Amino acid sequence: MSDHKHEHGDACGCGHDHDHEHDHDHEEFVLTLTDEHGKEVEMVLVETFDVNEKLYALLLERENPGADGVILRMEEENEEMVLYNIEDEEEWNAVEAAYNELVAAQE
Repeated sequence: MSDHKHEHGDACGCGHDHDHEHDHDHEEFVLTLTDEHGKEVEMVLVETFDVNEKLYALLLERENPGADGVILRMEEENEEMVLYNIEDEEEWNAVEAAYNELVAAQE
């Protein structure tokens, strides 16, 4: 799950306040990311979670939900949510550990 298939600056734009947990009864949020080969891939936002007061999003391929997901950092810029790659190894390790705890708690 450490593959970052994303171009910087892709806006989330979903209109949800991601600072709180919310019901998953809303429509699925789909966005298109570009992978390392320049191919566009539709991704579904399936989970958001906080680590060290920063918000992260788990995205899965819409056509292949069994494939490894992608975790990106979400930041609000000009009243829009923007997704960024996690490039710092220390930040990635903290996010990966928090995600593994989240998964373990749900099982």
